[in-house]
Amino acid sequence: MISAGDFRNGVTFEMDGNVMQVVEFQHVKPGKGAAFVRTKMKNVITGAVTETSFNPTAKFENATVDRKTMSFSYEDSGLYYFMDPETYDLVPVDKSVLSDNFKFVKENMDCTVLSYKGKVFSVEPPFFVELEVVDTDPGFAGNTATNATKPATLETGAEIKVPLFIDKGEVIKIDTRTGEYLSRA
Repeated sequence: MISAGDFRNGVTFEMDGNVMQVVEFQHVKPGKGAAFVRTKMKNVITGAVTETSFNPTAKFENATVDRKTMSFSYEDSGLYYFMDPETYDLVPVDKSVLSDNFKFVKENMDCTVLSYKGKVFSVEPPFFVELEVVDTDPGFAGNTATNATKPATLETGAEIKVPLFIDKGEVIKIDTRTGEYLSRA
């Protein structure tokens, strides 16, 4: 059990059947009336953010979110399979759970799988990946004075903007959080 007076950033707890994570908190002691805790919290499963005030003595059940590194194995008709490196079990994850930045993940890449009571609710790809450019227009280095870019298709099928000097067949480094080109690999 955890009381609202013990809230800190990152604490997870159960409230009304949902798993909530404290994003911000503030202990308020008005000159008149009882103290309270103003809290901004995020539902870890849906991602919805809400603001609520609690009595500091309000009690909540602790919630433990499991984070496990698993290897992406393959996709089959909308289900994505991740292998546990310790037990070699395959865990199926529905496509609806995956975020937009999963388009940068290829087979055998390690991802962080987040679950609560055995139910997977999110998959985090690695922050940086190295992928091959499979299609892009030819570009010429030195023909502009600005940071001009062109579209490129990667080996996973994702499309991003790359500098003009990147050619087909090159391996580039990408930040999966922003989907931007970082450098040549």
